Amino acid sequence: MKRPPKDGELLEQAVHALCRQLKMPGLSRALDELIRDVDGSGALDVLEAALSTEVRSREASAVQTRLREARFPRPFLLDDFDFTVDCGVDKARLKALGDGKLVDEKRNVVFVGPVGTGKTHLATALGVEAVRRRHRVSWFRAADLVRTLVEAKGSRSLGVLERRLARSAVLVLDELGFVPFDREGGELLFNLLSARHGCSSTVITSNLAFSEWPRVFGGDEKLTAAVLDRLAENAVVFTTKGQSYRQRKRR
Repeated sequence: MKRPPKDGELLEQAVHALCRQLKMPGLSRALDELIRDVDGSGALDVLEAALSTEVRSREASAVQTRLREARFPRPFLLDDFDFTVDCGVDKARLKALGDGKLVDEKRNVVFVGPVGTGKTHLATALGVEAVRRRHRVSWFRAADLVRTLVEAKGSRSLGVLERRLARSAVLVLDELGFVPFDREGGELLFNLLSARHGCSSTVITSNLAFSEWPRVFGGDEKLTAAVLDRLAENAVVFTTKGQSYRQRKRR
């Protein structure tokens, strides 16, 4: 659809704004002279269209780069999830988180429920929505992240890893509870979650009820209580239910 024409002054302001967005100060400074040298209004129309195309291209490229950096297992989407099945998840509430509430309010989200009820899909989809809004996201299986933290500590690069993770507006931890941690691993994960508390968002999936979490953290109930205390503040908990999606699909 053809765009309606803009007033000359508004068009010039729009082009200056696009130059700033694209970090092209030289073009912005030379704009007045360029307008004098050519047919002003027509040139501005072409220039604005060209710069707008470049902005959209850079934005799309940035999203693709951050999708790769997040290392999602698959780019699951909220729209692809079957909410017609009674899965125990409030679609409207989840959609509000995906539409920006997750990052804007620095929410924590926990999906708890049986295996195969869509927890990984929904948690990953929240991460993908955050990337679409130009936020950095990191996705890990919980056991892999703890192993990475322990290895980084052993190689004296833990600080580098922690700073990299701190730049992620959303950290997705999948399958917490499938593999228990020893005390060192539990403490490192606790430190990471504590550093994110109130600063950024963490999304966790687990097949264990909260009362069973101490066995994940090496039986340390105090450490588990401290983890839950930090997650609980400003958190949204979804309890999934129903039959395994994969079993339903096989049938």
